[in-house]
Amino acid sequence: MQTEVFSEIFPLLSTANPQTLEWLLNVSIEHEYPVGRAVLMEDAWGNAVYFVVSGWVKVRRTCGDDAVALAILGRGDFFGEMAILDESPRSTDVIALSPVKLLSISRERFIQILFKDPQLHHRMLQLMVRRLRQINQRLQIRSAPPAVKLAHTLVSLGESYGLESAQGKEIFNIPFKDLAEVTEIGVEETSKIMEKLHEKGWIKIDSLHNNIYLINFKQLLNLAGKV
Repeated sequence: MQTEVFSEIFPLLSTANPQTLEWLLNVSIEHEYPVGRAVLMEDAWGNAVYFVVSGWVKVRRTCGDDAVALAILGRGDFFGEMAILDESPRSTDVIALSPVKLLSISRERFIQILFKDPQLHHRMLQLMVRRLRQINQRLQIRSAPPAVKLAHTLVSLGESYGLESAQGKEIFNIPFKDLAEVTEIGVEETSKIMEKLHEKGWIKIDSLHNNIYLINFKQLLNLAGKV
């Protein structure tokens, strides 16, 4: 992978200098995981930060015998940074929702480059603050109707990871159980709302290619209360 492509894929690296990008690529390790494989396990000590080159993963927390999805991440995002910064065990699992390609950079190497490149350090803080704001937005709509909450989830995924296509923003066909858990609504509610959105022509579920097309993104934005 060339440094230009590296910086284009990952917003975190958009302000990093060329020397930083080249160094990170040289010390990174490539990984590939099939659907359903655990990328990281809860309580494992944080020894690396991971970058999603392609594919989709879910971040989940185990609750007794159950596991609950907390977030969905796609191409261009990263995870594992909290555990390496506070030197504590990871509090969540990360599971591949689709075939996924990752790059990992060891804790020591990543912290070393953060000190060397202040622009990268600043950019990472910006993105971590943005994640906190996204969490606050989810808390603010916790009491909203299920359709509003689900539209908010779809819009957020489309804004963060959607690929532009002739049929609208394209995202992965995330299992309804995971969509429901991330949105904090029931699976049956999720199924009914997704069916209704499909009937209205706002989304298209392409089971053959495992994609969801957000066709009428403006209407989804309105429903989510983000405009």
